[in-house]
Amino acid sequence: MTAQLNGKRVAFLVTDGFEQVELTGPREALETNGAVIDILSDKEGTVRGWNHDKPADEFAVDATFESAHLDLYDAIVVPGGVQNSDTIRLMPAAQKLVKSHDSASRPLAVICHGAWLLVSSDLAKGRRMTSYKTLQDDIRNAGGNWVNEEVVVDGNLITSRQPDDIPAFNEQLIKALAGS
Repeated sequence: MTAQLNGKRVAFLVTDGFEQVELTGPREALETNGAVIDILSDKEGTVRGWNHDKPADEFAVDATFESAHLDLYDAIVVPGGVQNSDTIRLMPAAQKLVKSHDSASRPLAVICHGAWLLVSSDLAKGRRMTSYKTLQDDIRNAGGNWVNEEVVVDGNLITSRQPDDIPAFNEQLIKALAGS
């Protein structure tokens, strides 16, 4: 473990049905570099990840979207997964968290279908970003500039397309946190 991110705390925003590797991959990289991770969800207890279209592991929830203290977090990560992303995008408390975090110019990192939360939160407009390819019309219709790249950094916003891009995503997230 390196101490590059000691003292940094990162919130992962998920509901049931998130793409498991999009939480576990970045979480492992962040923890290896000294960050503390919290999982935030719409409910207490546990949330279940998915491996594409199959249920996978359960993860303990550290706080709910409603009870979370945003000032504790140096970054927010939003994993994808179609079920998770289609659900979380309609939750006012999740929208409030990403809007507040973005307005504070703290790192906001989103993978794959997680970009739907940005679209529904009016955070895509004027931003250069990527996502899973099926979201490109949604992002463009929301005023964003969608590009097909493994990772895109636009100010405090870090976006990535899919699980294959997690190493590049992790590299940019760690770089942003180390500089904050």
